[in-house]
Amino acid sequence: QVQLVESGGGLVQAGGSLKLSCAGSGRTFSAYAMGWFRQAPGKEREFVASISWNGDSIYYSDSVKGRFTISRDNAKNTEYLQMNSLKPEDTAVYYCAAAQRPRATMIDRPPDYWGQGTQVTVSS
Repeated sequence: QVQLVESGGGLVQAGGSLKLSCAGSGRTFSAYAMGWFRQAPGKEREFVASISWNGDSIYYSDSVKGRFTISRDNAKNTEYLQMNSLKPEDTAVYYCAAAQRPRATMIDRPPDYWGQGTQVTVSS
């Protein structure tokens, strides 16, 4: 089992950048596929990005492709989401996620573990 804690959310103007971090507990962090989801008010939670256990497979939603970058540092038990060129429609609670299958994409099946979420607000 892994516990996930996000940080780095906040308020930013449109066109700005933020970097989210997700710290995972446990010695098996490197065995999990990791990902990010988001949920805007009144909308369902949606997939943002995922990365395989060793970082060699990465997937993005079309809405963030080219603007967001997912990465991980297994030595630090941490994954990241660098968000550039932010838009007001990126405003949401962002959730870190982990899947026990090391190459899970999280596109077709939900992850196994969730963080508590961090708020990102982009003002116009």
